Amino acid sequence: MNNLLQNWNLMRALRLVLGGIILVQGIQAQEYMYALAGIFLSGMALANIGCCGVGGCAVPQKKVTTIESTKDIDYEEVV
Repeated sequence: MNNLLQNWNLMRALRLVLGGIILVQGIQAQEYMYALAGIFLSGMALANIGCCGVGGCAVPQKKVTTIESTKDIDYEEVV
């Protein structure tokens, strides 16, 4: 319950508003796939889950443990 009231940001509020709009429009037009998408977006906002969070889409950094020496590259001139 505490997660619903904390850590609100612009993206979370935007997802909730858009999810509510899509849900209402889907019900009014009797397009239940749109209503399902609205429920999904609203649920993501309420539960504070998704890829838009801090580091949600971040790729783990590969740590370099050894220093490899650079090899000399021979270039050949093409005429």
